[in-house]
Amino acid sequence: MTWQPKSWRDHPIQQVPEYPDQAKLSTVESKLAAMPPLVFAGEAQSLKRKLGEVAEGRAFLLQGGDCAESFAEFSADNIRDSFKIILQMAVVLTFGASMPIVKVGRVAGQFAKPRSSPMESIEGVELPSYRGDMINAMGFSAGERIPDPKRLLRVYEQSAATLNLLRAFAQGGLADLTKVHSWVTEFLEGTPEAEKFQELAGRIQESLDFMRACGITPETARPLAETELYTSHEALLLNYEEAMTRRDTITDEKDWYSTSAHMIWIGDRTRQPDGAHVEYMRGIGNPIGLKCGPSLDPDELVRLIETLNPDNVPGRLTLIARMGADKVHAGLPPLLKAVKASGASVVWCCDPMHGNTIKASSGYKTRRVGDVMAEVKGFFDAHDEVGTYPGGVHFEMTGQNVTECVGGVVEVTEARLGDRYHTHCDPRLNGAQALELAFLIADLLKQRRDGGIGLSEAV
Repeated sequence: MTWQPKSWRDHPIQQVPEYPDQAKLSTVESKLAAMPPLVFAGEAQSLKRKLGEVAEGRAFLLQGGDCAESFAEFSADNIRDSFKIILQMAVVLTFGASMPIVKVGRVAGQFAKPRSSPMESIEGVELPSYRGDMINAMGFSAGERIPDPKRLLRVYEQSAATLNLLRAFAQGGLADLTKVHSWVTEFLEGTPEAEKFQELAGRIQESLDFMRACGITPETARPLAETELYTSHEALLLNYEEAMTRRDTITDEKDWYSTSAHMIWIGDRTRQPDGAHVEYMRGIGNPIGLKCGPSLDPDELVRLIETLNPDNVPGRLTLIARMGADKVHAGLPPLLKAVKASGASVVWCCDPMHGNTIKASSGYKTRRVGDVMAEVKGFFDAHDEVGTYPGGVHFEMTGQNVTECVGGVVEVTEARLGDRYHTHCDPRLNGAQALELAFLIADLLKQRRDGGIGLSEAV
C-alpha cells in the first residue's frame, strides 16, 4: 500500500479552516510532529480487540463525553465528575447486559466541530463560524474568529494533562468497586436516578462482601480496583492527525497509528468516499468510527466499509448511526440489511444526540430527552427486525449540573435552559439524564437477553 500519513493532502477536503498564515501553521505542525505520542499503538490494539468482542456480540460499547472540549472549562473537578458518570453508567449496563462494557470517552482531543455553515450572522454582523477551541474562539468578534495555529499546541497540552489525570483515576483507586457509593456526584444526590443507582450499589456491595469472605479483594484481584477508559474524538483536522501519526515500532504489525487518541472517527459531513478524511483513516491501524446519517445510501456504506476495513478485521470499524428519532425506524434497517448481506464485521453503535437537535423558543439549541430515548429504542427495534446486534451507544454528556437538554426524570424545562447552559457547541445530557439513559439501555439489553435472542441470530 502506497499510503502515507500525508496522502490525504491529495484529496478534496471538507470542514477545514483557512489559516491566514501558512508559515506559522507549518511551524506548529513541525512542533507537534516532534512531540511525544499521547497514546501508544499497543493501547489502540487492545481497544480494537475489545471492540472485536463487541462486534461478535460478547460486549457492549459505552462511548460518551463532551460535545466539544474547551479551554475555559478545563479543570480536574470537571474531568473527575465526567469520569464518575461514565463509571456509574458502566455499572448499570454491566448489570443489565451481564457482559463486559468497553468504556471510551469523547475526551482528550474533542476540540473541533464541523458546522453546517462556514459563516454565522448576529444582528446583521456576519463572521466565520466558531469551529471549536482547536480552531478559533467563541467570542463574536472578527479577531476571535480568525483560525490560530497555536491553538493546536494548546489542544495537545490539555489533552496530555487530561490523559494523565484519567489514567490516575482509572488505576489509582477512584474506579475501585468498593467505592461505588462515592461515584454519585453531589448535585445528583436525592434524584430518582441516583437513588436507583445507590440501590444497585448496595447489591454490588453485598456481592463484594461475599467475595471478600472468600478471599477475593481489590488487593488480590486488580479488576475490582481498576478499569480501562480509552479516548476518542472526531478526526476533523487532518494536519493535527498527520503530525501525531507514528509508526508502530514495538509489535510485529509495523502499521501507522494516530497517537492523538485510541479511536478516532469520521463525521457524517466528511465521509465522502474520495475525500481526504476517508483517505487518511484507511491507512491507520487504530480502531475507527464512521458516522452514518439518514442521507447515507446503503451501497455507498458498503463501499466505505470495503475501503476502511478491507481485511474485515473485527473491532476495526464502528458504524455510529445518527438518524434522529423520527427517521431511525425507516432509515436504519436498510443500512443494517446491506451490511449484514455484505458479511462485514462491524460494531453498530447508536448516536441518539445529533439527529435530535432543535431550537427552543428562547433561542437556545437543545435536545429533548424523550427524543434521545426514542431513538435508542428505535435503534434496538431496528436490530431486532433485521437480526443484528445493537452493540453500543455514543452520546454527549457532562459531569456538570447543566440545563441544556429538556426533559428527563429531573425535568429541565425550556424556561430553565438559561439557568446553567454552559456548552460551547451542542447541548449535553447532565448526570441525571445520562444515568436515565443508562437504565433504559440496561432494560433493553436485559429484555433482549431474556427474550432468547441468541448470538447466531444477532450477529
